[in-house]
Amino acid sequence: MRHEDIIGQDVDWTTILLFAVLVLLGLANIYAAGYNDEINKSLFYLTGTLTNTQRQIIFIAASCVLIIGIMVVDFRFFEAVSFFIYGVVLFTLLLVPVIGKEVGGNKNWIGIGTFGIQPSEFAKFATALAVSKIIGSVNFRIDNFRNQLSLFALMSVPIALILLQKDYGTAMVFTVFILVFFREGLSPKLIIIGLSAAFLFIITLIIPFQTLLLSISIIALVLIGWLLYKKRFKISLLVGIIVLAVTGFIASVDYSFSHFLKPHHQNRIKALINPDADPKGYGWNVTQSKIAIGSGGLTGKGFLKGTQTKFDFVPEQDTDFIFCTIGEEHGWMGSVLVIALFVIFLLRLIYIAERQKQRFARVFGYSVVCILFFHFAVNIGMTIGLFPVIGIPLPFFSYGGSSLMSFTILLFIFLKLDAHRGQVLQRI
Repeated sequence: MRHEDIIGQDVDWTTILLFAVLVLLGLANIYAAGYNDEINKSLFYLTGTLTNTQRQIIFIAASCVLIIGIMVVDFRFFEAVSFFIYGVVLFTLLLVPVIGKEVGGNKNWIGIGTFGIQPSEFAKFATALAVSKIIGSVNFRIDNFRNQLSLFALMSVPIALILLQKDYGTAMVFTVFILVFFREGLSPKLIIIGLSAAFLFIITLIIPFQTLLLSISIIALVLIGWLLYKKRFKISLLVGIIVLAVTGFIASVDYSFSHFLKPHHQNRIKALINPDADPKGYGWNVTQSKIAIGSGGLTGKGFLKGTQTKFDFVPEQDTDFIFCTIGEEHGWMGSVLVIALFVIFLLRLIYIAERQKQRFARVFGYSVVCILFFHFAVNIGMTIGLFPVIGIPLPFFSYGGSSLMSFTILLFIFLKLDAHRGQVLQRI
C-alpha cells in the first residue's frame, strides 16, 4: 500500500500547526503555574518526584504515539468499530464506582501505577463516533421520532454513568450533542425549550422560591382571567398547563438544589450568583481568579513572574484555572492572543466539517467543534465569573493526560477522515 494511501493526500497541516502551537503554549503555562525558584532549576531538572510539567511532556509523547496510530489506520476503521468503542468505554464507566479512586472529591479515576485514567474523558470521542455512525447510516431521518430517541439515548447513557461519579461538569459536556443534532436538521423547538429551561433554572437560583412562585401565580391569574373574559378558553387552558409545568420545574430545581447537590456544588453556584457574599469562603476561587487575571494589566507581569500564581492564591492553577496564569503573566494581550488562537482553530474545524462529502465525517467534525467549544467557553468563563466552577479543563492547555489524549484522539480521527474525503464519491 502506498504511503499516501495510508495517511491520505490532503492532511490539513494548518490545523495540525494550530494544535501544536496550543499544546506547546499549554506546556509553557503549566511550567509557569508550578514554577518555584528553589525547586525548578530547569524544565528537565530531575528530582525524586516528577513535576506536573515533566508528566505533561510524557502525556504529549503518548499523544504523539496515538496520532501516529490514528494516521496509519484505514480511515474506514473508525466508522466500522464505532459502536464497539462506545460499548467498551461505557463498560469502563461502569467499572469506575467499583475499582476507581477518589480525586478532588469525585470518584472518577482508574489508577494505573502512579498515573490515572479518567474514562469519562474518553467517553466524549466514543459518543461522537456512535452518534456519527447512526446519523451517517443510509436513509437516516432525524425528524423520525424513533431516530431521535436513539440519539438522545446515546447521549444520555454516558451522562447518567458520569453523574453517578458526581462529575457534573463532565456530564454537562455531553449536552452539546444537541447542537450537532440541530445542525443535522433537528427542530429548533427543542433548542428553545432547552434554553427556556436553562433560563428558569438560573432564575430559580437567583430569586427565592416563595417569591418566584407568588409572582408566577399572580401573573398567571391575571392572564388567565383576562383570557376567560375574552372567551378564549382553549388559550387559557394552554396557559394553565404551561404555568403548572413551569411551577413543577421550578419546584424540582429548588428541591434538587437543596437535597441532591453536595455543599461544595451548592457553593459553586452561589459563588457564580454572588461571589462577593463570601470572598474568603465559597467565593474564594473566583475572587482570586479575577484578581490574578486583572493584575496582569495590558501586557502582564512577565513569564514566571506571576505573584498570584507563585504564592498559590488560586487553586488548581495548572488544571481548571490555567487561564489565570495566562492572564497574570501575559496580560490582556496574551489572553486575547490565546482566545484568538482558539477561535481561529474552531473556525478552521467548522470549515473542514462543511467540506466533508460523507455525513459520518461531517457529524463527527461538528461533534469535535461543539465539545472543544464548550470546554473553551466554559473554562474561560468560569475563571472570570461568567460560569460556575464545574471543573472542566481548557483544551490542550490544562494539565492532565486523559483530557489531552482524548482531545487529541477527537481531533486526529477527524483529520484522518478529512484527509480521505477525496475517496468519497458523493455527498450523503
